[in-house]
Amino acid sequence: MSSKPSLPKWLGVVLFIGIVLAALNLRPAVVSLGPLLNLVIDDLQMSGFVAGLLTSAPAVCFALFGALAPRLAKRRGPELVVLAAMLAITLGVLLRSLAPTTALFLLLSALALSGIAVANVLMPVLVKRWFPHRIGLVTGAYSVALAIGSSLIAGVAVPLNNALGGHWRLGLGAWAVPAAVAVVVWVVLNLGLRPHIQAQRDAELVTAADVQGEIVIWRSPTAWWLAIFFGLQASMAYINMGWMAKIFTDFGLGADRAGWLLAIIMGVSVPLSFFIPTTAARFAHQGAIVLLLGISGLVGIAGLLLAPVSGALLWALLLGFSGCTFSLTLTMIGLKARTTAGVVKLSAFTQSVGYLISIPGPLVVGALHEATGSWNGPILFMGGILLLLCVAGYMAGRPRYVEGDLHGELEEVTAR
Repeated sequence: MSSKPSLPKWLGVVLFIGIVLAALNLRPAVVSLGPLLNLVIDDLQMSGFVAGLLTSAPAVCFALFGALAPRLAKRRGPELVVLAAMLAITLGVLLRSLAPTTALFLLLSALALSGIAVANVLMPVLVKRWFPHRIGLVTGAYSVALAIGSSLIAGVAVPLNNALGGHWRLGLGAWAVPAAVAVVVWVVLNLGLRPHIQAQRDAELVTAADVQGEIVIWRSPTAWWLAIFFGLQASMAYINMGWMAKIFTDFGLGADRAGWLLAIIMGVSVPLSFFIPTTAARFAHQGAIVLLLGISGLVGIAGLLLAPVSGALLWALLLGFSGCTFSLTLTMIGLKARTTAGVVKLSAFTQSVGYLISIPGPLVVGALHEATGSWNGPILFMGGILLLLCVAGYMAGRPRYVEGDLHGELEEVTAR
């Protein structure tokens, strides 16, 4: 197998910064909308149905547009496609803040989400292509950026909006600024990487020639287990973001405390999102880490049933720790394919199928609560998701490459 050409040190550093900066822009377009949604609804006179579409649109767009990433990357290269994705995010976020109608607001939101979906898929691909021996380290860095983009921005959105005069158009449009910075960095990167990309592709062609046969990703059991694992962890994340504050409130906690508990659930993953990937990359089998995270979540679920108020802080910490499965799935995408082409297909398949799997979870929680008038049923449902997550993640973590799956081979995946 051919060795891959190395980048000049300065270009490697800029590429690392570009990947982290891109990751930082993969959540603000979604997360910043929630705290300001009531203002948007009132100003644009949205119906409840349309507002519901906005809250479910991210998972649907991630599934649909993410599936296009492999074809785009094959034709234009992942580096140029990520630049286009950053541009789509910038334009989508900026122009939707100027949208005079609901229809245009939805269309421009979809533009931003399409960029996020494609970049979501290609982040592990860039790590595999340019940092093949530092998959855990680089994945950990951009996972932290993703976590910051989710948790910190959720808390900053309203104060920033107020500081800009209290109008949602400025509050939402402001998030186009960091995306525009990412565009500039990726323009520089595409210019700097141009002499190295062809050499990289040639090396990948040699590597691909060593892997017998075309990768038909949907035939790989590892790909399916990883997609199910990704979907279940995403479902839990959406349930936590959408329902957990209300669950704590309905159990008798004040709204302020419930909000802080939700922030803890989302924020625990910020520091741990660096250590989980770097640890996972040292092992051929990631099953033990999956079980540790999954069981922590199950203990948190049991605590919600038995002592929801007195142990609320502990349960929030455990559920937040369990939420680190997101950074783990991103790491496993890079570890479970031998080639860059394999990572492209595995990433697109895992995230597209996974986000489709995640869609029903929050809806089922709401339906169960409405039907029973209690939170016991929904909490038990969440426990069921975590049990399945443990099984799927353990199976996905086995020491296999998707290429080996297709030939019935059990390969010892080396630590990175």
